Amino acid sequence: MPLTPPLPRSARGPRRRTVLTGAVTGAVSAALLTGCSDGSAPGGTAAERARSAAAPRLLAAARTGSERLLARYDAVIAAHPPLAARLKPLRKQVAMHLSAFTSGPAEELPPNAAPPAPAPQVSPHAAADPEAALRGLADAERDLAARRGKDLLEAPGELARLLASAAAAGAAHAYLLTEGKK
Repeated sequence: MPLTPPLPRSARGPRRRTVLTGAVTGAVSAALLTGCSDGSAPGGTAAERARSAAAPRLLAAARTGSERLLARYDAVIAAHPPLAARLKPLRKQVAMHLSAFTSGPAEELPPNAAPPAPAPQVSPHAAADPEAALRGLADAERDLAARRGKDLLEAPGELARLLASAAAAGAAHAYLLTEGKK
């Protein structure tokens, strides 16, 4: 009987681990696809409908938060002009967030949703001490980032991504205002 060298692993067929991994991946994919729609309503699952219904409220809260934070930056810059060079880049990003929330993901709003009423304006103030003013801004950034982090759990797709991005920027701003001193 002639001796033949063993075939390479690829020629012998797939390994058991590969087959099992493929089967598990396929089962998970099928479960996810099945869970995407309960088939009872053309508008999607109950969770998707709830997220869509929450979008106007979340968008209004995000817009109001950015407006208030922008006003706070303006108050600190007006009260402490030497901080302007340090604060203007951060203020510019807050203004960009406000613009994004103002022109926001309109495609996610229900077609019959009325635009939310504007929130009452809160008079921003700046502490007399520049360091206290910076700490106040950092606290405001942290608080808003935390609220946005919670809100994104209720938000539909694009709005959730926008909230996550703004929350991450807010956390970075808080760091730069306190720990990241030049």
